[in-house]
Amino acid sequence: MDKIDVINKALELGFEDIGFTTVEPFDSQKEILDSRREEYAWTMKKGFDLRKGLDPKNILHDGKSIIVLIDVYFKEAFPTQMEGYFGRCYQDDDRITKGQLYQRIKAFRVFLRDNGIDSRAPFNIPHRLTATRAGVGTFGKNNFLYSRKVAKKSSWISPIPLIVDYVFEPDQPTVEVGCPKWCKNTCIASCPTGALSSPNKIDPRKCISYLSYYQEGITPVDIREQLGTWIYGCDRCQEVCPRNRLWLSQSLPTNERVAAKETDFDLIQLLHMNRDYYKTNIWPHMFYMSLNEIWRWKMNVARAMGNSIDIKYIPELIKAFEENDDERVKGMIAWALARLGGAESKLALERFLPSSNGLVKDEILNALNQF
Repeated sequence: MDKIDVINKALELGFEDIGFTTVEPFDSQKEILDSRREEYAWTMKKGFDLRKGLDPKNILHDGKSIIVLIDVYFKEAFPTQMEGYFGRCYQDDDRITKGQLYQRIKAFRVFLRDNGIDSRAPFNIPHRLTATRAGVGTFGKNNFLYSRKVAKKSSWISPIPLIVDYVFEPDQPTVEVGCPKWCKNTCIASCPTGALSSPNKIDPRKCISYLSYYQEGITPVDIREQLGTWIYGCDRCQEVCPRNRLWLSQSLPTNERVAAKETDFDLIQLLHMNRDYYKTNIWPHMFYMSLNEIWRWKMNVARAMGNSIDIKYIPELIKAFEENDDERVKGMIAWALARLGGAESKLALERFLPSSNGLVKDEILNALNQF
């Protein structure tokens, strides 16, 4: 099998770039995990065995090379109503629905198989480091992967590594930070929660994306405003990055797949949705929160409504308080009503107080103190 045949097949299937690297262990990543055990302890609780992915041969014993495919997920514009609430890379995620990207990856692996090459598509090897080792991109100070030549060298890309049992000549690595020297750490200064503490160093537990779908319990009051209107994921450090400016400044056709489900993700719909609606309309597209975590969606939506400073949400929040039993949802609604302010919010909170207790009562009392 010639390398050029593999490259041509990848491009034929719509992947924008492709690179090749070896199956050498990722020793530098091991050093990071060893030195920051506390920051990454949550990964094991969630079933992500990152250490197993440090040696590709743990995944494919006969692995000899890694192919990295690059997909640009921002080829088309996302609905304005979805941006600022849902990270762009999640809006067209089809790993559950088995849509167009899933089918292209499958077709590429079938091509390899038909040519006698076995492959694995692991979730737990360091995707971005693999991509830089394969020469298809460089790092940003925000830890994202930036393309070497497609999408105007921006970070709106997804690396897809495949471990194969066939030797391909590796490409020249580009394991480096590609940010211009004149950049004044814009991403770090703009991170609302301080998750980015210095170039190429992030505490994932402070990242808005992590906080939106993994943090336990009700969101702490001291970071609720910082999370803004983000409900699932965050694009802040990418949006402010000068390396992404060229891509963001252009006019793109609308992503019709995402536009078709825009009404399903309307904030009012999400606040009042039942389990069947969640299971059918939401979870197949954004699945990091389990089917049992509909409460987290509603809590995040309530917080986003509060931070929107749009008083049209006050009646919806009052209604949602009355129809929900989960204290985390009710507690966040109390906070959101105080954030939006006004006589209607205050009267509702005063009405809810006598029948509330525990966390909800505390949140209502704190909320009333804001008036």
